[in-house]
Amino acid sequence: MVLLMCAAGAFGALALPPLTLFPVLIPSLGLLYLAAQAARNWKQAAWRGFFYGMGLHTAGLYWLTNAILTRVHEFWWVVPFAAPGVALVIAPLIAVPAVVCRYGAPGWPRVLIFAGCWTLADMCRVLIFSGFPWNPLGSALEVPGRAGDVLLQPASLIGVNGLTFCLVLASLAMWLGRRAQFGVLAVFGLWCGWGSMRLYHARPLTVPMPVVVLVQGNVSEDEVLGHIDPAEQFGHYLQMTARGVQQAETLLARLRQSPERGAQLRGIAVVWPESAFPALLDEQPVARQMIARASGNALALIGSDRRENGHWFNSLEAVGPQGRLEAIYDKSRLVPFGEYQPWIIPFNLLPGQLTPGAGLVRWDLPQAGRVGPMVCYEVVFSGGVVARQARPDWLLTISNDAWYGNSAGPWQHLATGRMRAVEEGLALVFANNRGPSGIFDSLGRETAHTHWGQEAVLVAPVPPPLAPTFFARFHNWTAGLSAFAGIVAGFLLSWGRKEEKPR
Repeated sequence: MVLLMCAAGAFGALALPPLTLFPVLIPSLGLLYLAAQAARNWKQAAWRGFFYGMGLHTAGLYWLTNAILTRVHEFWWVVPFAAPGVALVIAPLIAVPAVVCRYGAPGWPRVLIFAGCWTLADMCRVLIFSGFPWNPLGSALEVPGRAGDVLLQPASLIGVNGLTFCLVLASLAMWLGRRAQFGVLAVFGLWCGWGSMRLYHARPLTVPMPVVVLVQGNVSEDEVLGHIDPAEQFGHYLQMTARGVQQAETLLARLRQSPERGAQLRGIAVVWPESAFPALLDEQPVARQMIARASGNALALIGSDRRENGHWFNSLEAVGPQGRLEAIYDKSRLVPFGEYQPWIIPFNLLPGQLTPGAGLVRWDLPQAGRVGPMVCYEVVFSGGVVARQARPDWLLTISNDAWYGNSAGPWQHLATGRMRAVEEGLALVFANNRGPSGIFDSLGRETAHTHWGQEAVLVAPVPPPLAPTFFARFHNWTAGLSAFAGIVAGFLLSWGRKEEKPR
């Protein structure tokens, strides 16, 4: 049974990006649900849920091993434990629905309880260390292309956690007979119809937006870690920037000839990804002046490390004309085991640890407008990408996923950016060192992209925002209350039914 549960979980991971084969959740979750019901007691049900979680998360996070391989000479002994080790921390949460659903009556009551408990337990992942909400099952609807555009629109109401609740509920309902199956298909039709209508009828606000020059340098992680010829790396980025700015000026001039588009354009914003600058940018005025010259005095948003009072930060820095430092944002959500070491590890694994920044901000910059800056990992937090009381007009996240090679990891990361765009009704620019990079409009539609492992300069206007979505106003309260209501409804429907109590 242990191997069967692990295999069922690993099979369920096929639903996650980049494959997004979400129908596999029907047999995968169904097997866990039936195994939990058939367990002799609650302890056995808990173990079955745990091993399902080990299979799901180990397969879904297999690419974490690639990060260890970049420093295999130091951490060779961690290689077998990278993905399973992270899975070990979050897999116990899947024991919760496996156990609690047994206390409801068979049929719809148990299914509602299971779906609600799964969702609430999944949402609790933001409380583990600095939070690890990677790969919620709702991300299975991040299907590439037009189909995914349609399927994702309800996230503007209920967010990715609400999608998780609906997807788990629908997957298990398919096991409840023909009437339930017809019901699921009918709801799916309405879901797609509403998504299509929203895509057709949504009207963005009239807000001046910048043209971005996204520079993807394609620098390997060995070069980043070893600082192999940093001057060459810096010069390479300067050359690509100058070339991209020329393209942007041509595009800007052409767009401004249009009466409709011209009034909605600001200046040019150059974007370099995380770790792009191979030194400490705030301490290098000459380098900032060189960046300003290469960008034609356009605004340049550059990823760089930073130190202050003995603390180190992972930062995004805004460089203006003549190399002036216009703004600094320090990453506030750090990657556990990657950027800081959780207290549960009694010995030192990291050569150095970063300090979290003060929190999300909004930059108001003349050439870029009102932008919400983020660094890498922060974009995965549903409902946690916009500074309260300071809504931006677009979101920017920079990343360096070269750690993970050409694996599922970078594509999963990019897909989370698409989900945030739909949830918040804001365009999102995602700049990645080795790719994939992309731009999504406020409905989650991809307007430009690059591939993994290529040197590229992406020049495109940033799409305008929508009015704040329902999710942007209420965040994850809707998903949490829906999941809780499902649990309550399951127990109310079970009330008075005669059945042997689970052990």
